[in-house]
Amino acid sequence: MSLDLFEDKGIPLEKQRFTWKELVPLPISKLDDDAFTRMRILLMKSLEMEASSFSHACARMNRELQTPLSIIRRVEEHQATLISGLLGADHSLLETAIALEQLAIEITAAVAQKETDKYLGQVYRFGLLENFDHLYRYSALMDRIEGRDANNILQNYTDIVEGRPTSIEHRDPHDEIKRHYNKNLAKIETKFHALTIMASEQQNHLYYLNIGPQFSDPTARQLFAEIASIKEQHVTQYESIIDPHESWLEKLLIHEANEAYNYYSCLKAETNVRIKAFWERFLEYELGQLQAAMELFKQFDKRDPSEILPQKISAPLGYHSHRDFVRGVLRDEINLTTNGKNFGHSIEESCWTKKYRKHLNSEGSPSEITSAGYIWKPGTELSM
Repeated sequence: MSLDLFEDKGIPLEKQRFTWKELVPLPISKLDDDAFTRMRILLMKSLEMEASSFSHACARMNRELQTPLSIIRRVEEHQATLISGLLGADHSLLETAIALEQLAIEITAAVAQKETDKYLGQVYRFGLLENFDHLYRYSALMDRIEGRDANNILQNYTDIVEGRPTSIEHRDPHDEIKRHYNKNLAKIETKFHALTIMASEQQNHLYYLNIGPQFSDPTARQLFAEIASIKEQHVTQYESIIDPHESWLEKLLIHEANEAYNYYSCLKAETNVRIKAFWERFLEYELGQLQAAMELFKQFDKRDPSEILPQKISAPLGYHSHRDFVRGVLRDEINLTTNGKNFGHSIEESCWTKKYRKHLNSEGSPSEITSAGYIWKPGTELSM
């Protein structure tokens, strides 16, 4: 079965409605539900939040689009609200942070393997190793301040070992900008990948900024500040690989089609019947929103949406553990460095980055302090 972006009309925008009771659904269980169900929830929340942010930015720059965008955005706001409600209060702030890093690892690994552009695949693998280390540091923090095992959340899908040390991930802004894909030559999956990973990292960045100050432990507060800074770097890196020459409405088309693609991927992979029904419903909503975006594209850009979007999409993202792939990247690319737009084992980092990092770490590294002496051992979650 494939997803037909032109023939599958979905539910018309005017019929996409909610009640307050619908917007606050029964949440999943952090222990009884599969970790990949939680990852799908977190990912789709991030995509809906990105859609809203983009829509607001677009409306501020395009007066004639403000009303039609507000109609689409209101539905996406309610979709984000419902999806947010699926993550229950039994998840602590730190458990959610660990779940977000697991998502960052698994979804970036899935995209890195699926991406056909070799340069962009390298960009994703580079970020993957940094997310891997963030998971390790947050797991150490959980052991330090709560005496609990992160594998209760990870459910043994994702390793807890060091990646590229967080303390050396800090780079000058000049070194975060990468080469972007060519909007006229890139495959639609390449555009979807960039937008999906950017949205995921953007959610992590905002979450860490908001919840870090809620910890009383000063090292925990500093660790969230440190990793939030890296997440801002990641957002900068991933948004830089998106072609800036796409028009506002071209980007709107890609946003709506990407959400449909990701709901389709969730629907294909979901094991929880109740949650699967949400993915099915929201896929139909997104297809309806895509139809509305297509009409705006034809009206204002005076172009056919088929110039941007393919008729069908048949290969959903793979929701499964990518442990072997991640271990291979960890083994082969742990010492990879970047200078400007280039990656390599032998290239030297820029003087800008060296100076920037030296000052940031001059009074100590929270990530190194947090994990000092920490080595995860399997089986300790059974003592809970």
